[in-house]
Amino acid sequence: MLLKSTTFRAFRNRNYALFFTGQSISRMGMWMQRTAVIWVVYSMTHSSFMLGLTLFAEQFPSFLFSALGGIVSDRYDRYKLILLTQSLSMVQAVILTVVTYTGHDSVWVLLVLSAVLGTINAFDVPARQPLVHEMVNEPEDLPNALSLNSSLTNLAKMVGPALAGIVLSEWGAGTCFLVNTVSFIAIIVCLSLMKLPPQPPRPQKQKVGKELRDGFRYLCKTPEIGLPLLMLTLVSLLVLPYSTLLPVFAKVIFEGDATTYGYIMGFIGLGAISGAFFLASLREGSRLKRILAVNTVILGVSLVLFSRIDNLSVVLFFAVLIGFGAMAQTTVCNILVQTKSKPEMRGRAMSYQAMAAFGMMPLGGLLVGTLSEHIGAPASLLIQGITALLIVLCFYRFLWGRGR
Repeated sequence: MLLKSTTFRAFRNRNYALFFTGQSISRMGMWMQRTAVIWVVYSMTHSSFMLGLTLFAEQFPSFLFSALGGIVSDRYDRYKLILLTQSLSMVQAVILTVVTYTGHDSVWVLLVLSAVLGTINAFDVPARQPLVHEMVNEPEDLPNALSLNSSLTNLAKMVGPALAGIVLSEWGAGTCFLVNTVSFIAIIVCLSLMKLPPQPPRPQKQKVGKELRDGFRYLCKTPEIGLPLLMLTLVSLLVLPYSTLLPVFAKVIFEGDATTYGYIMGFIGLGAISGAFFLASLREGSRLKRILAVNTVILGVSLVLFSRIDNLSVVLFFAVLIGFGAMAQTTVCNILVQTKSKPEMRGRAMSYQAMAAFGMMPLGGLLVGTLSEHIGAPASLLIQGITALLIVLCFYRFLWGRGR
């Protein structure tokens, strides 16, 4: 009963419960699509660099346009904006399904459609995250709602790739893309059923350049937000692109197939959702920065051990720990940014977080993919694990200082 009253207390807000339900289904479909795209590209090219380029194609547009997405989020109705972005994402999935079933799914077509999705996400993320404030009636439920959002994402990251591995083996990539298309119906229906309170007047519109500068200056003057974002930037660039190398481990190191890749991704998702529920169960006043430090150490050590072991059964255990450690990077940063940002700056602050995560990961994917071509996937993953530990040392004073 205690777990229910603390871990899931945000569900007493009807709008949030609807949002969570729709997003859970939609995100599983999205992860099935992402897993299938990555596997198809690697099966076509057998190139680690092309894996990095695929990640770059989907996420770099988010880096380019997230700041603009934050301004749009602060200027306009976020609810209507999310309805639009989810509908456009559904259209992208429909096109991907059609080109695959008709045999036109070349690598470059997949890359272009991935870039289209990344552009849509640049406007979706800065609006979707702050909208949670409008779904939650009680302020004390907000950190729990944000943690449950991470649980949602990581549940999808666990189930989606595992399902994708099975579907890829039995029916092919086109079915994965079709399932994702259908999954968008759930979130659109749930959004339509929500009843949000009247929106407060938006601040007077200014020039885009000035709003961008104001947002950046705000982060620089607010270290409790700026430093977590800086740390997330480094981790996203140098550590989190470990996922770029996982198809290589599945197909080459462990001599497996799409199902093997799905299992690895699924166990990482299992660790991530375990970590997300752990965060959701924390009491008010818990030291999030110290939790971030410990989880980053877990991530670094697990990556080092994962890179050194060639037994799949043992590696899956460390995959769980990798997911547990990686989850805190974006979740803790998200909680700190949303709870400590001024309402009028929240959209822009979230856009900078999206830039830190989605902008750096594709660059890191290219870097890791290129490095792996020269020194191999195990050595590259080893370097990433060591880098995570060095980042913790660099931010030691911030992570272990006073305050939440």
